[in-house]
Amino acid sequence: MFQGAAALNLDAKGRLAIPARYRGELADSGDLVVTAHPHRCLLIYPTEAWQPIRDKVLAGSSLEPRSAMLKRLLVGFARDEKLDGSGRVLVAPELRRYAHLEKEVWLVGQGSHFELWSDAEWQKQQELMFGMGSDLLPPGMEDLAL
Repeated sequence: MFQGAAALNLDAKGRLAIPARYRGELADSGDLVVTAHPHRCLLIYPTEAWQPIRDKVLAGSSLEPRSAMLKRLLVGFARDEKLDGSGRVLVAPELRRYAHLEKEVWLVGQGSHFELWSDAEWQKQQELMFGMGSDLLPPGMEDLAL
């Protein structure tokens, strides 16, 4: 399970060094999928966790406009990548452009996968979240006790 947020840097070739605490879970196959998210961040999935999501997206009708757009975004941007021997994953130039990634980025664990945010967009997300106060809880989670 991937949790926690880490401020990291992309290297000059656009590679992201995955923090050591996550490498054990990823090292078995090292196969990853990096794709776009509608919120202008990237998603990084172990391939086996991505496949059921991809299959569900692909099952949608290409004639239904929202389904077709979702396919273009999630599957169209998806890239198969491999964790290298130094624990790095390449973030392709088109994905870096899409998410406005420069050198400073945030890797945010989301359980089965990671989100990868530009520093500026992550700060905006934080401000938005803090500004929501009690409205942050979605319907059905109002009784969540922390």
